[in-house]
Amino acid sequence: MKYRNLGRSGLRVSEIALGSWLTYGKSVADQTAEECIRTAYDAGINFFDTANVYEKGAAETVLGKVLKDYRRSSLVVASKVYFPMGDGPNDRGLSRKHIIESCDASLKRLDMDYLDLYQCHRYDPSVPMEETLWALDDLQRQGKILYAGVSEWPADKIQKAHQIAKQHNFRPLISNQPIYNMIERYIEVDVLPVSVANGMGQVVFSPLGQGILTGKYKSGQLVPEGSRAANSKLNSTMQKYLENEFLLEAVGEIEAIAHELEITMPQLALAWILRQPGVSSAIIGASRPEQIEDNIKSVDIELTDELLLGINQILLKVSSFKPRS
Repeated sequence: MKYRNLGRSGLRVSEIALGSWLTYGKSVADQTAEECIRTAYDAGINFFDTANVYEKGAAETVLGKVLKDYRRSSLVVASKVYFPMGDGPNDRGLSRKHIIESCDASLKRLDMDYLDLYQCHRYDPSVPMEETLWALDDLQRQGKILYAGVSEWPADKIQKAHQIAKQHNFRPLISNQPIYNMIERYIEVDVLPVSVANGMGQVVFSPLGQGILTGKYKSGQLVPEGSRAANSKLNSTMQKYLENEFLLEAVGEIEAIAHELEITMPQLALAWILRQPGVSSAIIGASRPEQIEDNIKSVDIELTDELLLGINQILLKVSSFKPRS
């Protein structure tokens, strides 16, 4: 495994992180989840990402039960706050009340004294940003979190957050967690430049396009049985990809390149992400230990400029560069 600093902070994270969205506490049995987590740790992955909203805390509970067997200082554990955790008016968002209470609840589920990274899962327009940053800064002063970051925040809000932090002498945000892969590339327009300028690293999720970039879904062929796309509880966000014949054909072209390089399609897709210096880590989701063993090999793959140009020419036909509001 290789490691990078998370933005300009001194925190070192594995280039491949293990996430728990749509997997642990939901579609993957606890025993299999434990095998995946242990496989990741043994392979050198030190970065584990979760969120309170993932199965209403179940993912945090599963992760915490396994990670308690390891030396706490060897781990980088991240969680998030924003999405509803109850029916009450204060059970959601980025108010000081919800942030503080959610952090305490996450620590209890994880059975940990502190989080290495606590992230605002989305931007909340209903709460003054000063209040949100004030709460995060207080959590750092209390030692409940070591660093703070955001997820899927637009560039202008990231810039504003850093201006407010400087004005009030709050500790700066060190990371942003956006979707980023060969298909979804909107962060390259403005989020990446703004983040780099402010010392923030990208911790990207869905690096394999929820499985589309594994090559298992072929144009004109039925969805494989047992795959995520075949699971009606998990495939709702995949439909736009599965219905795009041009996209599936492009993925087929890129998979042919992977075969020529004698690597797997997931390894190529992850290496393509890690070639981006603004990225600190790519979060994989694994339902089997073998997937982790395959994915981590991507950290040793170097893609030439000529190869990247060829891939980009294919991607320009289907990739999204549209900034998000």
